[in-house]
Amino acid sequence: MSDIILFAHPTFGVFGMLAAVWLLVEALNASEANRNRIRYAALAVAVCIVMAWLLGGYWYTVYYAPEKAIILKGPWPWAHDFVMETKEHLFFIPLILALYLPIVAAQNLARNKAARIVAMSVAGFVILNALAIEGAGAVINYGVKVAFVHTGTKGAE
Repeated sequence: MSDIILFAHPTFGVFGMLAAVWLLVEALNASEANRNRIRYAALAVAVCIVMAWLLGGYWYTVYYAPEKAIILKGPWPWAHDFVMETKEHLFFIPLILALYLPIVAAQNLARNKAARIVAMSVAGFVILNALAIEGAGAVINYGVKVAFVHTGTKGAE
């Protein structure tokens, strides 16, 4: 079960990021014809980022402690001390932004230029933050791997 949660967490994050790209493109071309797609994209961003947050938080509280200990004993303790600690504090940014997007998307972006700019800016920030957080997750994962390589042990099969 932990593997399913571990893989679902970044998958929802990537889907949220892709939905933000979708929203950005739709907002760039805002018209009456794509008004509903803009709303669906904003809702998809919010749902996916919330799911990534919930799954990641559950996995962190239930399953992360042994991996943290492995990372801290390995050659890359900074993968937890710096990268995970930073990720723990920064993940609120895309969550708050993602929850804001459906509020902005409720406006008629074809007629409200200011709302369209806000929607595109917020979507862009979600994309950038999601990329940074995905990269941080990769570094943390690699911190476990180099610890195993360094000690000559294997992870759980």
